[in-house]
Amino acid sequence: MRARDLLVPFPTVGLDSPVAEAARLMAERELPGLIVLDERGTPVSILPGTQVLRLAVPRYCQDDPALARVIDEAHADAFVRALGERTVRQALPERPRELPVTDPDATLLEIGALMARTRSPLVAVLDGGRLLGAVTLSALLKRLA
Repeated sequence: MRARDLLVPFPTVGLDSPVAEAARLMAERELPGLIVLDERGTPVSILPGTQVLRLAVPRYCQDDPALARVIDEAHADAFVRALGERTVRQALPERPRELPVTDPDATLLEIGALMARTRSPLVAVLDGGRLLGAVTLSALLKRLA
């Protein structure tokens, strides 16, 4: 089995897209992340949902779970609204990691190794620089199980 056999069309966002819109798209479609494209339409990163959470959840709650317990739901919603005008570019890690991108001929093991190495829940599949879609972690695990 190859990447081409598992790939699905996958939504993308631009670097300057609002991160709040990216979060809504992930929530509505139950996606683990999104493929981020530059101005030329070339994948530059994967924006995992966990990275959006890191922006929405205050650092003091991340560092001390006891503080997170005392904040009620009404106030927790305010943190998500605080994403405000931030862009996807601002949500990405400062130091880029290896881009989880492969070609349509990649094997399941190659895809799994790439996901594990890059800690990405999806891998973009490119053919000659053109985005074909993505292989998700859940699709990969279904085939390996």
